[in-house]
Amino acid sequence: MRIVAGEFKGRKIETPKGYDVRPTTEKVKEALFSMLSDMMEDSVCCDLFSGTGNLGLEAISRGAAECVFCDNSGESIRLIKRNIEYCKASDRAVVIPGSFEKCLKKMDEEGIRANVFFLDPPYREGLYDRCLELISQLGLLKEGGVIVCEHGRKDVFPEEQHGFSKFKEKNYGSVTLSLYR
Repeated sequence: MRIVAGEFKGRKIETPKGYDVRPTTEKVKEALFSMLSDMMEDSVCCDLFSGTGNLGLEAISRGAAECVFCDNSGESIRLIKRNIEYCKASDRAVVIPGSFEKCLKKMDEEGIRANVFFLDPPYREGLYDRCLELISQLGLLKEGGVIVCEHGRKDVFPEEQHGFSKFKEKNYGSVTLSLYR
């Protein structure tokens, strides 16, 4: 897995062995950041369910001012920290270990609001709805911001969820990106 564009272009980030974490493929990542290109400069992002930190590091590489990385797995948190250090992005990264609820509540407590949320939880565990609900309840998405839900192609996402409207949906093989604002 490598960073596709920007300041860290070409850097290979560490990925875990096995299938517990499935990083976003380069093809999907390239398409996603093409859709978000106008939003990256000086933005604040949140890579919920970070896994390797792949999406958050790509965002920083493409001009994001800061990214909050969150994961429930201790192994993933160690991997994310190594990848952040390797990219020399520590000054633009906030790592919050624990559940997505803990992360979102911590962001609220610290007054962090994001322009972009990347949601890529384990598929079929029903976590998207709860994530969107909490982001809405806590008012964590900045005006004009976007929530990116990466999910299985067969999963159907509603047009409206917790005050957010789906404005784009694209399929890439077995993966679908649903974007809300």
